[in-house]
Amino acid sequence: MELKNVFIAGGTGFLGYYTAMQFDKMNIKVDTIALPKELNNLDWFPKNIGLSFGNLFEMSDEEIIKLLKKNNYDAFIYALGPDDRVVPDAPAIDFFAEKLVNQSKRICECAKNAGIKRCVVLGSYFAHFDKLQNGELGKYHPYIKARTMQEEAVFSLADENFDVMVAELPYIFGTMPERKPLWRDSFLSNFDGMKSVFFPAGGGTAMIDVTGVAEYIVAIAINGKSKTAYPVAKENMTYKDLVMLMMKESKDNRPYKELPAFLCALGAKKMVKHIKKQGKESGLNAAKLMTQIQNKKFYINPEPIKEELKFTELGFTGGRDVKESIAETMKACYPERF
Repeated sequence: MELKNVFIAGGTGFLGYYTAMQFDKMNIKVDTIALPKELNNLDWFPKNIGLSFGNLFEMSDEEIIKLLKKNNYDAFIYALGPDDRVVPDAPAIDFFAEKLVNQSKRICECAKNAGIKRCVVLGSYFAHFDKLQNGELGKYHPYIKARTMQEEAVFSLADENFDVMVAELPYIFGTMPERKPLWRDSFLSNFDGMKSVFFPAGGGTAMIDVTGVAEYIVAIAINGKSKTAYPVAKENMTYKDLVMLMMKESKDNRPYKELPAFLCALGAKKMVKHIKKQGKESGLNAAKLMTQIQNKKFYINPEPIKEELKFTELGFTGGRDVKESIAETMKACYPERF
């Protein structure tokens, strides 16, 4: 489908920003909305991307529909919602269901009622693997359950006049103006204070640079088939290779050690109990994470998906080299070491 005008919910965030830049590069007009608190902090944001201010989660349906009717948009990109780093009050499923399922369905339905024809929702590759395992991951990880529920919820809006697709996103590297990468606080901080870095043996993950995510989102918006979830990846890597590369590029000289998953799970159970005592619950159960995810190879073959989305015709490659992106990301995480 030819696109002339798109709206991105979350266009000033990490993924939305690069997606906006990719649309703009293709001479597709882009508008977005930022939270009011960002009003005086977006001097770096490209001036050729339309920018308004408001909180879609707090706006009424009528206000959202009015906003989305302004410019006769061809497509709506939903890049909002918490990720698995958030640790809400227990039960976590209530928080994630509200933020990821109910709100995404409500706001995407507003896009439908505003006359927009195409919708791409940014999701998680955990939903892909949860479906492959018949919901087994969702039994133990509220975040994953909510991501799978989110896909079902937004697909229920699809009809002959409204196409809905989901981009299932893996580990993402890259940097952006005025923002510190989340990797230091959300992943690398788990190893703070350790003399060695420990990780379960045998696992691996799909990954991509943020420029590749932007290409996938644009390709899905143009060529995606309605009610389809597209797993996203540039390449696959074992956790051992990934973490050792991250350590090397961040000038971390500690030894890396692999342990059986059940031993890692024993240590993680203490974390789960500590969080529980605070009345909180993580979106990913740390103990089950060791034995269900981080010791497994969550790999994705990108080639058939790129072919279906017509990457070659669009001139897309899947983004910049991931290893180069990891190096750049680590330098941004630890600028004091360089």
